[in-house]
Amino acid sequence: MQILIDILIQTLRTLWAHKLRSFLTMFGIAWGVGSLLLLIGLGEGFRTGNRKQLDQIGENVMFSFPGRVPPASGSTNGMRPYYITYRDYLDVKREAPTVKQVAPVLARNDIRAVSESQNSNGQVVGTLPAFGHLRYLPVKQGRWLNDEDDLQKRQVAVIGFEMRKNLFPDLTQNVLGESILLNGVQFTVIGVLQNVGKDENNPGNARIYIPHSVMHQYFPAKGQSLPQDYVNNLIYQPVTREQHIEARDEVRRILARNHQFDYRLTDAFEDWDTVRSAELVGKIFTAMNLFLGSVGIITLALGAIGIINIMLVSVAERTKEIGVMKALGATNRRVLVQFFLEGAFLTLISGLFGISAAAVFMAALHKLPSPPGFDPPTLVPWSAALSIGLLSLAGIIGGLYPARKAALLQPVEAMRRE
Repeated sequence: MQILIDILIQTLRTLWAHKLRSFLTMFGIAWGVGSLLLLIGLGEGFRTGNRKQLDQIGENVMFSFPGRVPPASGSTNGMRPYYITYRDYLDVKREAPTVKQVAPVLARNDIRAVSESQNSNGQVVGTLPAFGHLRYLPVKQGRWLNDEDDLQKRQVAVIGFEMRKNLFPDLTQNVLGESILLNGVQFTVIGVLQNVGKDENNPGNARIYIPHSVMHQYFPAKGQSLPQDYVNNLIYQPVTREQHIEARDEVRRILARNHQFDYRLTDAFEDWDTVRSAELVGKIFTAMNLFLGSVGIITLALGAIGIINIMLVSVAERTKEIGVMKALGATNRRVLVQFFLEGAFLTLISGLFGISAAAVFMAALHKLPSPPGFDPPTLVPWSAALSIGLLSLAGIIGGLYPARKAALLQPVEAMRRE
């Protein structure tokens, strides 16, 4: 134990005797470690931010919108429009086994909402209870729409967080049971949704949700060419995440059959598969993490080269000292351990400082506002483990090779050198 203490003291004296050189070498290692953690944390921030945005839409949700049928695959001339209808919803619900649940959406943006004291414009959406399970719509007060609301055509409404503030500015007021007018038609508020998103930047917060049957009765879609049972789109969810392609194809076949065109005309479909989007984005961010991580590893490798360089210089400068040590009885192992510990000590202290500095910097970034779709960089556990592993490797290589070179010096030859 005493031998290790003596070696450690000697190591500290040597490093202190060459303060500038030691500092620059340690700074290179710390910079490499900090860069590796920060770059990987940056990529992970993009990944988690994008995932949160998709989660605010709903879990594994998919959308089908009205489209245009080309006369042939790849052709854009003479395209015939078709519209999504309530019949399409019923057929998908009945005939698509890989679709877990589906809901029609009928929306309008020109409906004026009026309360006792305020009025506001927002989007009014007519839909079914399944919509609340498909989309991320956490209820803050009251309840969501149910089947009886639609069957009995109850004039009830669930309002978003922003719409609640616009119509009822007094946030201490209990708005459940209050009446609002939508284009003069009276509705009773039965639920208030939580705020979704940061800084109220989600348009869903300014929506009003009512039963689809009531929406169709009082506020049908405008347009002479639109079918009577027109809906803006269908939203659905596969039974399992892995079945999203099968679910999409089943929905496409039903739409193609109902609107009389070949389902193999992929240009005719306007749909959005958030599962596929998440997979594509995940691949992009994985590639980004690999790239950023490789840049950090290269930076760390340059720091390790600096360790090797400074230790080789140290061996060259202390050749005579090594000769004296061996002449006085120091074994090859003692010399090897001393120089190895010097390199390992440099690497360890530098690495710990780099990890700490990166963690403090990323924690400070978390206190600042971040743009939508991006989370501040976060210390990723696997990147910290990777850094520790690389530091260990750098310490072994950076200390062992020069230490072995020092240990193999012959005492007479070492003392003869100037």
